[in-house]
Amino acid sequence: MFGRRKKKGAAEDAAGEPEQVVDGVDTEADDEGTRERVRLEPEPRPDGPWDSTEVREPGEGRVDLGGLFVPGVEGMELRVEVAGDAIVAATVVLRDSAIQLQAFAAPKREGIWGEVREEIGSGITQQGGIIDEVEGPLGWELRAQVPVQLPDGTGGFQVVRFVGVDGPRWFLRGVISGQGAVQPQAAGLLEQIFRDTVVVRGEGPMAPRDPIVLKLPNDAQMVPEGVQQEESGSRFSGGMGQLQRGPEITEVR
Repeated sequence: MFGRRKKKGAAEDAAGEPEQVVDGVDTEADDEGTRERVRLEPEPRPDGPWDSTEVREPGEGRVDLGGLFVPGVEGMELRVEVAGDAIVAATVVLRDSAIQLQAFAAPKREGIWGEVREEIGSGITQQGGIIDEVEGPLGWELRAQVPVQLPDGTGGFQVVRFVGVDGPRWFLRGVISGQGAVQPQAAGLLEQIFRDTVVVRGEGPMAPRDPIVLKLPNDAQMVPEGVQQEESGSRFSGGMGQLQRGPEITEVR
């Protein structure tokens, strides 16, 4: 069964009581006093996504991007997203749908997807968009209508799905667009790609929420189609510019 949590509009949120942090635990004020929002440890991942320590041969059937091993699927295109000089995200395009994959460092014993969803939702509603928090096939996700400018200059909305999973010292976010967002029941293969992705966090120190940098496959041939720069604001906001065409790996699987 799927669950659903209705989200407040921007005006309602602005009128609410501010959040407080007491002894390292998030709390929110309401009419009955203060309730705690406990930061939980990452939940089990029996179906993935996987940590590199959990997979014997991560490169088998997957494209090696350094910080991510992305499953290869017949007919897919793989595009990379650039922020400055670093590759920070990969987008799998499959027919009329796509999923952008981006991994971040996270605290050792604390999941961050709950608070990241709140950040994304707040940013979209402030832009005039609409969000709905739904328990879908990959757990809690945001289904959003994000304001965009159409090619003819008029305003419109793009439908996207934000999914996420907390792992050991990492967080993997996916942004599903195209028909996989408009008709979630048609996104089964994209969801499986997300589940079967392997994250390589590495042992070096990283600040929580820093992006895990990717690299090009050794045999990749790049066709520059415009370099994407990281937009200002929350790095989790999923700005629609990140979903546009970036440098492309010409080989398809």
